[in-house]
Amino acid sequence: MRLLGLDPGLRHTGWGVVDVADNRLSHVADGTVASDERKPLAERLVQLYRGLVAVIVEFRPTEAAVEETFVNKNPASTLKLGVARGIALLAPAERSLAVHEYSANLIKKSVVGVGHADKDQVEMMVRRLLPGCLVARSDAADALAVAICHAHHRATQRAWLRPATGIGRAAAPAAARGAAR
Repeated sequence: MRLLGLDPGLRHTGWGVVDVADNRLSHVADGTVASDERKPLAERLVQLYRGLVAVIVEFRPTEAAVEETFVNKNPASTLKLGVARGIALLAPAERSLAVHEYSANLIKKSVVGVGHADKDQVEMMVRRLLPGCLVARSDAADALAVAICHAHHRATQRAWLRPATGIGRAAAPAAARGAAR
């Protein structure tokens, strides 16, 4: 399984690709897609979209994960980040990839063990979890952290949704009925 993690940003959208085999993660590639801040917003979004599509075409991930946007104090910045996030959701979805979303706190907790870890801690743990990874930009490290988070939670979701075991969501309605009595 090959996973693409995306850290949306209007100036730089970070991306990271990891391979997952059983419980092993391996670094494939990472980088950023930049937009020219001298251009109008629409043209910048086209630059981000084309750059992300190029990454998807080159590395052929099977699923994608995107960091959810948090609300800034500046509503205009939040809106622009939301638009860039829309591009990060659109590019893989348009290529028929399943796209998952994770909050920043869950990503940090999954990678570092603490939901309010700083960027240096995240970057250090990404390097630990992906030996040989030499991340140059924090946006790319954040994107790899998104991919790592998805790899961990994807495994849990698959186990939880496995119908043959009689546990998980398939059993939840019966348990809920028993609790309601």
